[in-house]
Amino acid sequence: MNNLRRLDLNLLVTLDVLLAEHNVTRAAERLNFSQPSVSVHLAKLREIFDDPLLLPGPRGMRPTARAEELREPLRQALEALERAVAPASPFDPAQARDTWRVAATDYGESAILLPALAGLRAAAPGTRIAVVEMAPSRIARQAEIGDIDLAFHTVEGSPLNLRRRTLFAERYVLAGRAGHPRLKRRPTLKQFCTLDQVIVSPDGGGFSGVTDAALAEHGLERRVVLSVPHFLFLRSVLESTDLVAMLPERLVGNSGTLQVVDAPLEVPGYEMAMLWHERSHRDPAHQWLREQIVKAV
Repeated sequence: MNNLRRLDLNLLVTLDVLLAEHNVTRAAERLNFSQPSVSVHLAKLREIFDDPLLLPGPRGMRPTARAEELREPLRQALEALERAVAPASPFDPAQARDTWRVAATDYGESAILLPALAGLRAAAPGTRIAVVEMAPSRIARQAEIGDIDLAFHTVEGSPLNLRRRTLFAERYVLAGRAGHPRLKRRPTLKQFCTLDQVIVSPDGGGFSGVTDAALAEHGLERRVVLSVPHFLFLRSVLESTDLVAMLPERLVGNSGTLQVVDAPLEVPGYEMAMLWHERSHRDPAHQWLREQIVKAV
């Protein structure tokens, strides 16, 4: 350790070149140093290692036994340092073998990941994506320790210590099965409140949400008869019953199995964001993945 404190990288580079050239003049030319500078470096190295390292010989300088011991470990160490400080190589998706872990609800899977999936598979066929359960309270910690690479979450409530990019603004629409007799046109507010409705409650068992808060401002209530934890099941319910639901518009799209109309009252929407940790921000592979998702949505 004492020797390490006395060394600097220039001395090691000089020694590496001297061991290759066995000649102070040629070493100086390769290093773009003056010959006296290389001689000074050699003197310091001899003092540090307590060994002559290079001795005069009939055909230049001969390495000592200690110098021969140093040759290969020194070359390997310098090569490792060169790799460590080299600029990051460009990301080549066609050759990539990365595995990315993404935290998302079933809404994030459908509205964000699904539109991006075909492009990701085509451009980077050797990569893998693991979708893990969204746990909002654990997002920041999971990202910090590398358990997840990305998370999809509403802007409101996103951890402040994560990088964030807003992807889109979402709004709610009223949906029911195709041909639903009460959705042939936009219902009145009074008619809306008499419809049997289903709600998604991510925490389980809830029967009120943002729509109910908006109705309460008008002194009104609606009929919520079913609470489910996932949007996927909700769609199946809508397609096979006369229940209706207020849904994020991106979940219904141009579905031929659902009838979609504007709701008779203004329900606040939300913005969806992509979240990641500072540790991944400048990684070329991670940057590429983020840009592919942005393009897709």
